[in-house]
Amino acid sequence: MAQTSVVVPEVGMAAAACPCPGPLFPYPPPRAGAGMAVRRKCLRAAQAELGAGLLNGLVESMRASSPTHARAAAALAAGVDEEHAAWMARHPSALGKFEEIVAASKGKQIVMFLDYDGTLSPIVNDPDAAFMSDTMRMAVRSVAKQFPTAIVSGRCRDKVFEFVKLAELYYAGSHGMDIKGPAKSSAGHAKSNKAKGVLFQPASEFLPMIEQVHQRLIDETRDVPGAKVENNKFCVSVHFRNVDEKLVGRLVRPNQFPKHDDNDGACLLQGWAALAETVKSVVREYPKLRVTQGRMVFEVRPTIKWDKGKALEFLLESLGYADCADVLPVYIGDDRTDEDAFKALRRRGQGIGILVSKHPKETSASFSLQEPAEVMEFLLRLVEWKQLAKARLRLRRRADAAAPTA
Repeated sequence: MAQTSVVVPEVGMAAAACPCPGPLFPYPPPRAGAGMAVRRKCLRAAQAELGAGLLNGLVESMRASSPTHARAAAALAAGVDEEHAAWMARHPSALGKFEEIVAASKGKQIVMFLDYDGTLSPIVNDPDAAFMSDTMRMAVRSVAKQFPTAIVSGRCRDKVFEFVKLAELYYAGSHGMDIKGPAKSSAGHAKSNKAKGVLFQPASEFLPMIEQVHQRLIDETRDVPGAKVENNKFCVSVHFRNVDEKLVGRLVRPNQFPKHDDNDGACLLQGWAALAETVKSVVREYPKLRVTQGRMVFEVRPTIKWDKGKALEFLLESLGYADCADVLPVYIGDDRTDEDAFKALRRRGQGIGILVSKHPKETSASFSLQEPAEVMEFLLRLVEWKQLAKARLRLRRRADAAAPTA
């Protein structure tokens, strides 16, 4: 594999290996009060069943993915400005480093990979209302005219297509487990003719199981105000953005956990821990499924070794760019699940990962953008740069053709 100098060095970062929030945004400890000791005992019992640190990891990562919590924690964190500046030094703005990025593409074919929620559309309370703007759609359409472009989302492929409404794109739904090529011709950048007709679904055998879990989770979370269960075909998403962390409860009876001397009766898991335990209790009955977490959402997925990084590599191969030195993949995403794609770029030793985030977080991305508005600006600048490059090339060719021969 040919190596390039595009990818920024790791600089000692853990690439989102830990599900808990980093030291920059420590969660404030709970206030002491009546019942706190009982809840701690119950949590210890829950942890014994779920595995050391698993429940805490889920709840703390739920908190970390909450923008409200992040802002509050950031306000309390000492030296936050210095930490943010240090993070930006490691992951500078893709807009500020635009010339460096396009310079790295010299002699290479750029291939664009875009997440949807939080990247092309703003994060909203209702996942069914995550509409992209007409101007963003125009920007994506313009990019697709210049470069092969794929949407890689945790959403069901059909649903994300309904949002984007661009038939000339490649779509990888369900975290890459449902991939389909363009419904109509794009600019014809692919080296391989098989790219257009590609249809790949590596988790088809899990469809009946996913349907069962989807219904189970609907039933189990029916009484949880604000919880929303979404069937994304090859995975199930449990959204908790609208769930009140403090008010949700789940009654846990003694026979659900190993016997503890101080855990004689039933107790109530409070807050998001209740929802986390609800999801885990359902998935425990399906050993071929696993739970991962995204931005204010639990994802129930098959245990197969497939993710957004694998989808990126599959699409590059379908386009004819497997093991090629003359390609520059660019992946833009905001979610924890996008880290698999960022890591894939690092393993390739070529490509550019761009994290969309206003707050510092562990990432394997090389650059950053703060919000979808900056993503749109980056895409439009990329289109403008490519159009100017083509115009210069045409002028040069005309000049060469008009020059007198010796």
